[in-house]
Amino acid sequence: MATAYATNGGSSASDVLVRDCEPRDLDVVHALHVDAVLHTTAIWQDAPNPRSWFDTWLSDRRAAGLPVFVAEVGGEVAGYVTYGPFRPHDGYRHTVEHSVYVLPAFRGRGIASVLMRALVAHARQRDLHVMMAGICSANTGSIALHERLGFEVVAVLPEVGRKFDRWLDLTLMRLPLS
Repeated sequence: MATAYATNGGSSASDVLVRDCEPRDLDVVHALHVDAVLHTTAIWQDAPNPRSWFDTWLSDRRAAGLPVFVAEVGGEVAGYVTYGPFRPHDGYRHTVEHSVYVLPAFRGRGIASVLMRALVAHARQRDLHVMMAGICSANTGSIALHERLGFEVVAVLPEVGRKFDRWLDLTLMRLPLS
């Protein structure tokens, strides 16, 4: 998959390319993961996974038919998006949960929206029924992004996570796909 998209942040369709993630992109994916783990509440994990973990991660996702897309801007990987099972039981097989990350230098330029639109289109082509987002409730920017994309808040789970010596609330958002 390789598709050019326009953004609302001053980029043109010719400089935003959404394509399948390749092993050569995993250094950037790993850097985004490390930043999110060490400096944000986007991933509720205390220590980042090692770079080598992502080789298996990408291989496993490909084997399972799960997408991992990157956004390229001017030939540079700006972010990535993926989805996977919402819960492990068979009854949830039509529901997925996604993740989207953009490098700080590219934030505010519509890259996350471009990536999410590509991911939602992929999920709809696979006849999935619902896409879920689990977002730290303090991340109002991510919640606003998801609302603009048509997600709606379906629950707020108070104090279900802990990071940086504080309790965190989880906002669950839902996008019907069919």
